[in-house]
Amino acid sequence: MVVAHESAYGVSVFGESGDGGVDTVRLEILGSVRAWRGGHQIAFSSPGQRAVLGLLALAAGRPMTRAEIIDVLWDDSEPPATATNVIQTHVKNLRRLLEPDRRTHTASAVLPRVGDGYAVGVPARNLDLCVFRELAGAASEAYRRDDLAGSVRLWQRALALWRAEPLVDVPSLAGHPKVVALAEERRAAVRRYGEVMIAVGGAADVLPALEELAAGSPLDETAQALLIRAYHALGRRDRAVTVYRAVRRRLVEELGVEPGPELAGAYRDALRTAETAAPATAPDTRDAPAVPAQLPADVPGFCGRSAELARLDRLLVRPAQHARPDPSTVPVVVLSGTAGVGKTALALRWGHHARHRFPDGQLYVNLRGYDVDRPMPPQEALAGFLRALGVPGTEVPFDLDECAARYRSALDGRRMLIVLDNAASVEQARPLLPGSASCAVLVTSRNTLAGLVARDGAERIELGLLTSADSVELLWRTLGERVAREPAAAAALAERCAHLPLALRVAAELVLTRPTAPLAVLVAELADQQHRLRLLDAGGDPRTGVRAVLSWSYQQLPSAAARAFRMLGPHPGPDVDRYAAAALFDTEPEPARHLLDTLARANLVQTAGNHRYTFHDLLRAYATERCAADEPASAADAAADRLFDYELAAATTAIDTLYPAERHRRAPVHRPPVPPPPMPDPQAAREWLDAERPTLVATAVRAAERGRSAHAVRLTLTLLRYLESGGYFADAERMHTHALAAARQDGDRVTEAHLLTGLAVMYAQQGRYAPSIARLREAVALSRENGDSAGEARALGNLGHVQQRQGRYDEAAEALRAALLLCRRAGDPAGEARAGGNLGHVLLRQGNYREAGVHLRTAAVLCRRIADATGEAYALTSLGDLHLRAGRLRTAAGRHRRALALFEAVGDRAGRALALDGLGRVRLRQGDHESALELVEQALTLLRRVGERAGEAASTNSLGEILHRLGRPEPARAQHSGALSLATEIGDAYEQARAHAGLSRAYRAAGDDGRAETHWSSANALYRMLGVPEAAESPDRLAVLGRPS
Repeated sequence: MVVAHESAYGVSVFGESGDGGVDTVRLEILGSVRAWRGGHQIAFSSPGQRAVLGLLALAAGRPMTRAEIIDVLWDDSEPPATATNVIQTHVKNLRRLLEPDRRTHTASAVLPRVGDGYAVGVPARNLDLCVFRELAGAASEAYRRDDLAGSVRLWQRALALWRAEPLVDVPSLAGHPKVVALAEERRAAVRRYGEVMIAVGGAADVLPALEELAAGSPLDETAQALLIRAYHALGRRDRAVTVYRAVRRRLVEELGVEPGPELAGAYRDALRTAETAAPATAPDTRDAPAVPAQLPADVPGFCGRSAELARLDRLLVRPAQHARPDPSTVPVVVLSGTAGVGKTALALRWGHHARHRFPDGQLYVNLRGYDVDRPMPPQEALAGFLRALGVPGTEVPFDLDECAARYRSALDGRRMLIVLDNAASVEQARPLLPGSASCAVLVTSRNTLAGLVARDGAERIELGLLTSADSVELLWRTLGERVAREPAAAAALAERCAHLPLALRVAAELVLTRPTAPLAVLVAELADQQHRLRLLDAGGDPRTGVRAVLSWSYQQLPSAAARAFRMLGPHPGPDVDRYAAAALFDTEPEPARHLLDTLARANLVQTAGNHRYTFHDLLRAYATERCAADEPASAADAAADRLFDYELAAATTAIDTLYPAERHRRAPVHRPPVPPPPMPDPQAAREWLDAERPTLVATAVRAAERGRSAHAVRLTLTLLRYLESGGYFADAERMHTHALAAARQDGDRVTEAHLLTGLAVMYAQQGRYAPSIARLREAVALSRENGDSAGEARALGNLGHVQQRQGRYDEAAEALRAALLLCRRAGDPAGEARAGGNLGHVLLRQGNYREAGVHLRTAAVLCRRIADATGEAYALTSLGDLHLRAGRLRTAAGRHRRALALFEAVGDRAGRALALDGLGRVRLRQGDHESALELVEQALTLLRRVGERAGEAASTNSLGEILHRLGRPEPARAQHSGALSLATEIGDAYEQARAHAGLSRAYRAAGDDGRAETHWSSANALYRMLGVPEAAESPDRLAVLGRPS
């Protein structure tokens, strides 16, 4: 996998990286401190993390002791007593960010412990400092071999790695000797690059870098001498002399010395050339072409966009290295993006960066395509350009075509940059394109200007929002230490501003007007979207306020597209597909897609992949505002109802496809005019549910809030099985809470009972057994009062399941037998299978293997008959445990493998983890310890991801047992201790007993018989209390079994 990024020089600065492990981590300190994993930038949660990582990266692989780190970080103050703990915490958190998949008991590869300290363990090619030094050394070697062209290329690659001063976002390290030395390394590299470029005739290209170097080091005679030599090489003797006189004056006044030999020699060379040149009369400048320089000033505080800058370099100024398909065509690039995303700032930054490549000048015009004033006609823009090019006003043609022809003639053969800012349409921009390939054109627009791409060969660069890190850096460049003091608030402020550069700058100005207020106060004020638009109005400035800028795009839309934009505002989800949009717009899916594409071309929505569309929060707030202002309330209400109908019908179709065995439990739904997308099989249904899930959750909540309780309830109950199997517990709890309130308000006691049961299921999955049982008892009582035997059976079945987890096996069996009887009476095979399977598992725990086998096999057969793959898989995992207990290891493995395949087919992540854990325990009994370890670690990763805490406690115990068998008692003890804490917290007595047994083995292996006996006594007492067979087994027997189950 390539994890390279491209620099502003258009070169790749990092090489190939593998698909996993330490090779996917990339660190950067030549600018702000940044870390990347697998191509994705990592967001640090505190300045301390950034400082520690930057310091270790600065050491470039050399270990640093904790004492050294503390000395640096607390350089000006006394370290606190907790300094070592602070460092350890930062390193621990950094490891979690950089290596989220690292096994808990394995050493870190990215930040390994070395003695009493740490080091950076990434390959040298993945640390920009090492790459820079390697390239710099190669460039110097090429120069020594007289390979000047190769030296130039290598210096360009080396310097392209630098984004700013080293560790620029860690102010506490600014004065550290290594940071100061590293900054000097860069200056030395620029000096050497300048020498080579002047030698090969590239003074014009290197001039901006030498000007920057000289300005930053006004007393550096070498830097000033290089600048004089560059001016000399370009024939600009006046500038060379001016620079020399200025630096000589500074040297005399500040240091009391005259210029040294190097500086004086550069000055003499410039004078000597002028003196020995042939005398010439003053040049006749009457016919000399004008050299316009119309670019506005560069934008201060610009950050990010390195990939876009590099691409502009390739497309507009590097024809020799990156040849265009037809070198006779004019290079044109369209920068498109939503309002306020920074298109003009990027165009100006690049224009100033590349201005020396266009010696005949730069033309710039703001076409006002979306301005408060009328858009500028192309003829007006052409007239201004012609006057800038030296054409007298009286000679500017009135006819558009004649004017464009005169413009193309004036540009013929000249190397010029033309920036067409804020173009509204192709028709406005096309007449302004030159005819000479020596020119380059950069167009900015909120529209995609597809016609320029299709007909004129333009390249398009879509400008997205800033990354989280770049957003915070932009704030830091304006607000400085206030961002460093409140990093969490700064990140939240960037989020509130939707990572939109315009909004970020307006927010930063707002912060500056409140010098004593914490950032967190402003973040709280920006929580409400509509209030956010008011706060970000930039004092009413029509060209800077966020609302005003967005309005310019909206006003350019055709009426149908404008209505579509308004209707999207109240849409509750984060994105939308054409089917849901069709319901909102009251049309068919294809016309809806065309409307969405129109909005996308105007950059009022963005494509989000998988044929979905989204927009950022500020655009959403503006769309909602326009909907309230421009649409009758009845129209907005009707659109919401159409959306509610569509989402319920589509979700029901998906759930019926995914869980056909439970279709009879769901009431039929009204089929809306807009059909759902095709879902021919369970995989397609799950993919749709996964993509639509955030919208479905938000729709249920919105429906409850708007008094559409039937939609909220039906959608919540319909999605329960999917949300449970996927581990989306927080989503399910949110939906149930709102639906339950709606049902209670309507006085619907039967529905209330069903929702209580669903909510209890979510509580149980998270290990919250006490509130789960309370809700289930309430659901049983309500169902009995209202004669709902199906609801009662479901509540009793889940009650038994939760009691089983608590180790209350007799009560669990009683509840499950009652549920089983109710389901048989009602002719509900799905409910019968689930209740029977859970009863079988309880009997298995109690050691009643014969009856357990009967119930489990019956459940598996029933589920297979009614196509309930999930129920069959759970029955098979219990059967696998039964066969494991009986010593039939091959049969047990087969049951778990079959269950694993079924769980994977339906996407049940918690179930998949259960099967992996079961198969791992079988492999342990078979003596395949490494395979067992891998399987159980996979299970733990899944369980932690979905938040299934009971399963996590069980698999943590399994991991401890495997580590014990691998002869690693210390890691085993750590796992069992963790399992004991978790099982105690959630009230799982069986896993508590199992953890005590594991700890007993671990302490016995370590020779600590006293603690071993204590833990065994605790395990045995719990086993006896539970009434399970393990109570009769000795510690030695438990060690042989690996896991008693």
